[in-house]
Amino acid sequence: MLPPGLIISAPASGTGKTTVTLGLLAAFRAAGLEVQPFKSGPDYIDPAFHTAASGRVSVNLDTWAMPAPRIGALLAAATGADLVLAEGSMGLCDGVAAAGETGIGASADLAELTGWPVVLVIDTSGQAQSATATALGFRAMRPGLRIAGVILNRVASPRHEALIRDGMAAHGVAVLGALPRRATIELPERHLGLVQAGETAGLHRILDEAGAFIAAHCDLDAIRRAAAATRTLPGTARRMAPPGQRIALAQDAAFSFIYPHLLADWRAQGAEILPFSPLADEGPDDSATACWLPGGYPELHAGALAAAEHFRARLTAFAATRPVHGECGGYMAMGAGLVDAKGQQHRMAGLLGLETSYEKRRMHLGYRLARLEAAMPGMAKGTRLRGHEFHYSTILAQPDMPLAQVEDATGAAVPETGSRRGLASGTYFHLIGEAT
Repeated sequence: MLPPGLIISAPASGTGKTTVTLGLLAAFRAAGLEVQPFKSGPDYIDPAFHTAASGRVSVNLDTWAMPAPRIGALLAAATGADLVLAEGSMGLCDGVAAAGETGIGASADLAELTGWPVVLVIDTSGQAQSATATALGFRAMRPGLRIAGVILNRVASPRHEALIRDGMAAHGVAVLGALPRRATIELPERHLGLVQAGETAGLHRILDEAGAFIAAHCDLDAIRRAAAATRTLPGTARRMAPPGQRIALAQDAAFSFIYPHLLADWRAQGAEILPFSPLADEGPDDSATACWLPGGYPELHAGALAAAEHFRARLTAFAATRPVHGECGGYMAMGAGLVDAKGQQHRMAGLLGLETSYEKRRMHLGYRLARLEAAMPGMAKGTRLRGHEFHYSTILAQPDMPLAQVEDATGAAVPETGSRRGLASGTYFHLIGEAT
């Protein structure tokens, strides 16, 4: 039996929904509840914070990239919990132009699919009664949604709060909390979003403060009562095949972006994960049958990677007889060189001819649908994959054979095709799942 749930969403990015979500997770945990976190959409940073706040591994749910049975199977992570809290992405109804497996990737799609009501976090800066129109607009735009209520963020004063509450009450919108401005619980950011949970100084203090802040200014009992039953999504979910029976997985501050559901898939099919740290100059375990380099922040550690001679030698020897695959940052680290933001060239592993640069930042963001032109670890030629790309690097050279035909969510071809050489392969997109 799955617990009831809620989605914490907002009209737009930057309204404070991550801080509110973390505060709610910490507050309910402090009250003795088991709360299962989820994240709507492709995100590697927020789920690690969710996990730290709740004590349970947060899982991504993505309506563009995942069929309904897949989402249904992942909901099993909530078994044994008292409550589900899912954090939305971007604005509540924001997604791509063309639908994917079960929607456009919007948090609203996930809310309708699962039956979870929405708690809207509204930044009330510079407005009062007009904030009510925002909540009412979402009701009108997506009649299938249930708006459980709102949490008012960045409230300037008691008078400001009273004006907003009057407007909400006049139109039947429940106010579940009102948060005054407070900077001490805001989390540090960098170019791909928040700094990773493992790198955040004083994280437990921040989470404790966030939980106490939310408990003091929100009606936790009303929020819990607003949760609705989680729908059962029928069908058989297809797991992603592991890239090998024993997988050497790069894991450190430079390589940490991999979706928890992929690791769970691999382990469920009997694969063993063997972590190693390129930053510590470690190479893949020689007993491994495949090596996987996830994304992360190699550009912030390019000097250390360039100096990691043992790692480079071990990886090169491994790739002579067994497959090595990299995603985004891992792909860049497999290339010939990387130019950092200051224009300094750094030698990379050299398994591929790829050369990339951060000297002139340009954002590449969006869903990707790929058809493999050659096999990659665990997947045959012709397999169709869904993934997501998010980086600021520029390709200076990509001389090797393309790995896949890649399109964005509208069907337009993108030049980041990935590449392959011998048993080495890489993509700029992060794999989410196989396309149906």
